[in-house]
Amino acid sequence: MTGSEYGLRFTMPDDLKQLYLQFGIDISEGNGEDSWTLCLPGRYIVDQEGIVRYARTDPDYTRRPEPDETLDALTKLVI
Repeated sequence: MTGSEYGLRFTMPDDLKQLYLQFGIDISEGNGEDSWTLCLPGRYIVDQEGIVRYARTDPDYTRRPEPDETLDALTKLVI
C-alpha cells in the first residue's frame, strides 16, 4: 500500500507550489502525475495485513521520533 492509500499524503498549497516552481522544483513531475501531493513524513509500523500498528507523523520533516520509541513499539507488537 502507498501513503495515499493510508491517507498519509497532503496537497501542497498554491503559494508553496509557486515557490517550488520558482526554484525549478516540479513535484508533479517527480510524482508522475499532477496532484502536487507529498507523503506526510513520519515513521510507521505496518503489519502483514496492511494495518498500521504504530505511526508518528509531523509535517515538519526535521522532527522525528527517537529510534528507541520505534523499537519499543515494535517490541510490544512482537511480544
